[in-house]
Amino acid sequence: MSVIRACPCGLGEPFADCCALLHAGSRRAATAEQLMRSRYSAFAVGDTAYLLRTWHSSRRPTELSLDPEQRWIRLDILGRTGGGPFDSEGTVRFRAHYRLPGHAGSLTENSRFRRTDGSWFYVDGDHD
Repeated sequence: MSVIRACPCGLGEPFADCCALLHAGSRRAATAEQLMRSRYSAFAVGDTAYLLRTWHSSRRPTELSLDPEQRWIRLDILGRTGGGPFDSEGTVRFRAHYRLPGHAGSLTENSRFRRTDGSWFYVDGDHD
């Protein structure tokens, strides 16, 4: 029997039935929040290819390296504007909690998203 791992995005579904489908390209995010949650999951599982692929081309870095010591442990959605299935732009305000050896902390960001050709992309964000 295989172990069902909960998706890091916090919705309570198994990873294989949730954000893993977006990471694999089997599904597209229907909303800005869904993309934001899937990107958080990508940080949690170390999927830099997905992070780069879902970064808007106007702001996408050429490369991305993640700290292998950092563990993302919880995501809280604090608010959103727009970002629905019929919107072209949206924001998601969130707090992401993490652990590093000897340190725990959180990152709060108001992220901006844009939908292009039916797909949502992360543009940028403002950190608190």
